[in-house]
Amino acid sequence: MDLDAVRTFVAVVDAGRFQHAAAELSVSQQAVSKRVAALERDLGVRLFTRTPRGARLTVDGQAFLPHARALLRAEERATASVQAGRRALRVDVIGRRLAPAALLRGFHRAHPEVALDVVTRFDVDAAVAELRAGTIDASFRAVTMPGRRLPEDIGAVPVLDEPLQLLTGPSHALADARAVTLAALAGHRIWVPGIVTGTEWAAYYEDLAAAFGLTVEVTGPDFGVEPLLDTLAEVPELATFVSAQTHLLWPAGHDLRRITVHDPTPVYPHALLWHVDNPHPGLAALREHLTRAAGTAVADGVGGGGEHGGGTWVPDWALR
Repeated sequence: MDLDAVRTFVAVVDAGRFQHAAAELSVSQQAVSKRVAALERDLGVRLFTRTPRGARLTVDGQAFLPHARALLRAEERATASVQAGRRALRVDVIGRRLAPAALLRGFHRAHPEVALDVVTRFDVDAAVAELRAGTIDASFRAVTMPGRRLPEDIGAVPVLDEPLQLLTGPSHALADARAVTLAALAGHRIWVPGIVTGTEWAAYYEDLAAAFGLTVEVTGPDFGVEPLLDTLAEVPELATFVSAQTHLLWPAGHDLRRITVHDPTPVYPHALLWHVDNPHPGLAALREHLTRAAGTAVADGVGGGGEHGGGTWVPDWALR
């Protein structure tokens, strides 16, 4: 349906005369007549009868009027939803319990005026495809994987080095240690269920295992966080890596242990990705907030350095 014709119909109703509606719309009276006639042809009914006192609605015109007004209100809402600053900024945080979600919460506290739509996507390929399609505005990802390059229309800036810790049950051989070196983990079974070959996190753990002679197991399906914690509590031989910044809760009887890993500390390198032509003002605010926070963290000695630099390890392909 031609919304200009619908708008003209409503203008005639409100003005009472075709001539007055034409002045209101800044068009000729002939244009008003043509639009109304076209709308009547589309609907197959007459909407007005002309009288010496102006245009009067027919019964069909009266029936159509509330729907016409609803159409114009819907048009206004649709336009407003994508106007600068009105649509929620849609951000992929990988997982809602992971460090990028905490970064986004920090941004929300600093910029409550920016509406957010928080989503999770599978891997960097899925995220990049949606960034290019415009279905998400930003994504936190480790880039770039070996043999991969980001498309030229995707921007990226490092925003967080996420330190990893060792998580064990109370009967694990390292359970009583306050800290361990990466080299000391050689020979221990580190269970990371859910790794999918070809993803950026699979590439990260493959390189970590190769660099330090670690045994990273992917056996069994990924049933989520709670079953993982249950298994660690029950199986003394298993441990896993968790982010130092991930908040975890488990039953008191599990008595799990979070152990610092050092010399070097493995860190997962998060970057913020976006499409370079995305005009959303909230995106610019997010980039500025995160780069400022990342700069403060480096100045304070958190993360930073290259491979093994500053006591940390990242794969040499990671954007730094």
